[in-house]
Order: sequence, then C-alpha cells, then structure tokens
Amino acid sequence: MTTTLPKTDVRDSSGTPRPRRRVNLPLLLAYLVLTVGIVVTLFPFMWMLLTSLKSFQELFNLRFLPEAPTLDNYRQVLLETKFIQWFANSLLVASVTTASVLFFDSMVGYTLAKFDFPGKTLIFILILSTLMIPTEMLVIPWFVGVSDLHLTRSVPGAYFSIMFPGLMSAFGVFLMRQFFETLPDDLLEAARIDGMSEFGIFWRIALPLVRPALASLAIFTFLGNWNAFLWPLIVIQNPEFRTLPVGTALFNGEAGTQWGLIMAASSLAVIPVLIVFAIFQKQIIEGIVLTGMKG
Repeated sequence: MTTTLPKTDVRDSSGTPRPRRRVNLPLLLAYLVLTVGIVVTLFPFMWMLLTSLKSFQELFNLRFLPEAPTLDNYRQVLLETKFIQWFANSLLVASVTTASVLFFDSMVGYTLAKFDFPGKTLIFILILSTLMIPTEMLVIPWFVGVSDLHLTRSVPGAYFSIMFPGLMSAFGVFLMRQFFETLPDDLLEAARIDGMSEFGIFWRIALPLVRPALASLAIFTFLGNWNAFLWPLIVIQNPEFRTLPVGTALFNGEAGTQWGLIMAASSLAVIPVLIVFAIFQKQIIEGIVLTGMKG
C-alpha cells in the first residue's frame, strides 16, 4: 500500500497560497556555463591587476591577493620609463588607422555593393585573396619600400611607416560590402531622384544605416593596431617612436624579473581597449546578431 503525502502549499504573510516555481534546468545550465566562462576569462586579468599591486618581495609567494597592496609599480612605470610616450604613439597609430579603415573600407564596400561596372567581381575576389597572405611574408617588401623612400628619417614619415599597412583592410571591405548589400536600392534611388549627390547618399543615408558594422569594424581595427607588434618592431628605428607593445617588450628585457612593473604597464595598456568596447558595446552586439541572421 502506497502512502501519498499531502502537498504543502507555500503561503505568503496573508495566507494566500503561492504558485510553485519550476526549476528551468536548461536556463540554470546556461547560467552555470556562462559563470564558468566569465571566471576563466577574467582570471588572467585579475591576476595581472593584483600582481601589479604587489611589492617585489610578494611576487613569488603565489598568493592571489597581495598582503600589502602598493602603487609603487605604477609610479615607476609612469615616472621612470617612457611609458607615456609609448602610450601616446600607440593611441595615435590605432586612432588614425581606425579612422582610415572606417572611411576607405566603407567607401570601397559601398561601391562594390551598389554599383555595377566591369570587373567588379574580379576586384572583390582579388581583395579577398589578400587575406590568405601571411603578414610575415609582407614585412620584407614593406620594409624595403619605406627604406627606399627614407620615410623613417622624419617624424611624419616614421608614423606613416608604422601606420600604412593598416590604413585599409580587406576584411573591412568584405564586412562593409556584405552590410551595404542588405540596403534597399529603392531608398538610394529615391535620394538620387531628389537630386542628392552620390557621396551625399553614401554619407548621409547609407553609412548611418550600417552603424553596427562600423562599430564592429572599429573595435577590431583598433584592437589589431593597438596590439600590433611585429611590424612596429621591425620598422621603428628611433626609440621615440616605439609603440606600447614594442616598448613593453623591450621593458620586459630591461626590467628582468621585475614582473610587478610589467604587470602594471600591461594593466594601463588595457584601459583604452575597455573604453572603446564600452562606447561601442551595443553596436558591436547588434552587428554580431545581424551578421548571424544574414548568414
């Protein structure tokens, strides 16, 4: 004989029975996986930040939290090295190249998407084919070119030598072309009938409609140029023009085992990246969602 226990209802303060909440296992599992992913992702950054707050004596005790947090590492990085100069150089290079990529790649993508002319498909294929060429194969002709033109001898030429490989991007052309193709042609034709110029149509109508793609391209380009190491390391001959990755790498050798200074410099280098992501976060997520919907 089976005994059935009476169900007890959960009641609130007024005595009214509350409906039972059902546990959503898929949702709970999703939150669990996301939590683990967040911990795994943030752990290296937290270790870097906390290590930058440790004194030299605490660096090798393998404790996660510093016993006596100190800002001495940041003081040494900012006052006793050329970190500010490296930071300014990287910010200039990343900002100019990002603005150049957004402007020129969007123009090329708009032209390939909305104009018909002989060889359009061939041009697009040739642009995409450059993505298959490794950067390591291009640094030699790049360096020979800037050396023959003597660009590294002047201040504008030195900065241009660092920036010119990233002033346009084949990936950016592809991304912008895909988004511009989704715009209705009738909208652009209506603007032409109203007498608007082709550049006005591009700048005032087409470009604002693809802001998610622009935001995604902006952060990808900024991150790529902010973290660029190989080409700046090869082309920079004057220490005054060192970018942050190059300066930090050389500082690593100069500082030896003083990992607190290295972690402090790395923590400061993350700040612009976080600012850019915070500004474009909404547009980036929207762009990724729309890209997935377009297949």
